[in-house]
Amino acid sequence: SSGINAEWHYGRGEVSTGYCTKTLLGHREWARIATISPDGKLIASGSNDHTIRIWNIATKECTMELRDHDHVVECVAWAPELCTPHINEAIKTENAKAAKSEGPFLVSGSRDKTIKVFDVSTGSCIISLIGHDNWVRQAIFHPSGKFIVSCGDDKTLRVWDFKNRRCTKTINAHEHFVTCLDFHKSTPYVITGSVDQLCKVWECR
Repeated sequence: SSGINAEWHYGRGEVSTGYCTKTLLGHREWARIATISPDGKLIASGSNDHTIRIWNIATKECTMELRDHDHVVECVAWAPELCTPHINEAIKTENAKAAKSEGPFLVSGSRDKTIKVFDVSTGSCIISLIGHDNWVRQAIFHPSGKFIVSCGDDKTLRVWDFKNRRCTKTINAHEHFVTCLDFHKSTPYVITGSVDQLCKVWECR
């Protein structure tokens, strides 16, 4: 693919001039999603090349390439700090001797129908969630830090108990692909958007 599809630019306060201050080049196909870590030091990007790349903002270097997905990476989202103890509990369910990690952690969703959680400090995939029947379009951590909520082209909204690696609730949310979701910051609501031209608000305690 053309190199322009795989590079992206960002500026700091140069909205009026459009001046590009940094260029990050590395993906071999389209960069579909990019998100900044809560501490502002890293960027995670997902691509049609099936990889997630971690970038150091200060140095502009790609510090890590995660290759655990088998298809296009549709979404990536950083875990809030309050997720850390719950993710460590999840790690210990599979390896009781695993050392405690402070992360940061990242969740991703892919056209391979899986959701994965990564420990960015080690570059390891620590949790895989399987259950969607079609592409996963978005996956984010629940505000409680204990769950992951996802949506996809199987028209569902799903709630995952990632500690026990199981889907605890499946909602047939829309009549067509569910392409996006987000949480309200202070009340227990999640909003979904779909190809059916509707947005819906769900109570999610």
